[in-house]
Amino acid sequence: MWSQVLLFDEPEPPVSPLAPLAERMRPRTLDEVVGQRDITDTGGTLRRALAEGKPHSLILWGPPGTGKTTIAQAIARESDAAYESINAVTDGIADLRKVITRAKERRGHGQATLFFIDEIARWSKSQQDALLPHVEDGTITLIGATTEHPGHEIVRALRSRLKIYTLTPHTDEDLREIIRRALTDPERGLGAADYSLTDPALARLLVHADGDARTALNALQDAATTLPAGGEIDEAHLMAALGARPGTYSRKDEYYAIISALIKSIRGSNTDASLYWLARLKHGGADPKVVARRLIVAAGEEIGTAAPGAIAIANSGFDAVERVGAPECWIPLAAVTSYLAQSPKSWAAYHGLKAAEALVAATPAYPVPPQLRNAATAVDEQLGHGKGYIHASQPGGDRVEFLPDALRGRKLYRPSGSGRDQP
Repeated sequence: MWSQVLLFDEPEPPVSPLAPLAERMRPRTLDEVVGQRDITDTGGTLRRALAEGKPHSLILWGPPGTGKTTIAQAIARESDAAYESINAVTDGIADLRKVITRAKERRGHGQATLFFIDEIARWSKSQQDALLPHVEDGTITLIGATTEHPGHEIVRALRSRLKIYTLTPHTDEDLREIIRRALTDPERGLGAADYSLTDPALARLLVHADGDARTALNALQDAATTLPAGGEIDEAHLMAALGARPGTYSRKDEYYAIISALIKSIRGSNTDASLYWLARLKHGGADPKVVARRLIVAAGEEIGTAAPGAIAIANSGFDAVERVGAPECWIPLAAVTSYLAQSPKSWAAYHGLKAAEALVAATPAYPVPPQLRNAATAVDEQLGHGKGYIHASQPGGDRVEFLPDALRGRKLYRPSGSGRDQP
């Protein structure tokens, strides 16, 4: 069991100098937290609740390195509650029962328990349901942290009892302040050795961190080891310490958001934006087959009949993925993306299908008119199947009715978009 039981009203032991820099520099109060102003603002809901001695159960939702654990511990300090934490990846119901038993004992002595569950979205529905009575009766004040969308991953009954706070990636301004503190703090940071960063090195570090404070501090610590006596960390020192830049998304909802941005950019005929979002998918490790399938759908939905060859081109992109494989397959995918973005657009077929589906749902299942049926047997001929049908190539073929009699004259396909619809 990975867990912690902390009483923040007792003196805290000094942070070990052997601990990672990110751990040593972890803010201890909400006032020390950089960024996340919607949460830390003194006039906000959370700070007012803490000031009144009434902390509430909540979810901290955001990408890695944005301060979820830090904020949870700061809330515990400011609420004078015992703080317990577990990780939903490694701990389960048995561990929950132990926490609840201790929380009930404390409650009997007038002390509250703040219970932090890291990666709470990794618990199953039944495990999350087990929290409900204890949140409901106030045995625990629950703080869940998740990188995944709580609307998708947290059960509705539990979610309705929690306030959701959204944490955003740190801005460059935030990261500069975090880095400045680490460089100047002589006790918890690197200040005792008098380190500094050149402007190019700082710019490189900000790009590498991509809004993640932990990544920034870990990289800074690694770079400092190349100059054990202190001094100026230039871009060469930093590059020697940096590993590969992390992918551009770490959450499922962010992945789907980038997919959505790609399709909307194609729809808006913005080739530059389309290629940018495609590159984000590639850099983030997206499966090129999944991307190729989405481009096929986009060809049918966004371009449609304005450029009928678009679907064939999108299909050829999928074939290229299967034949070539990564990473070279991203080159034909870029060509397909560019073609779709620059193609004229028509949504007539897409909206026509939706209109037809609505009509089918709202009307009886009318039988196929006799003139449209094949007269394959003598019985069919006796029933009049095929009677009145004239081949479209023959005189009078344009007068044949193809819809059921009750639906005559209904228009479902309406040319639209920036292209030339070809019904």
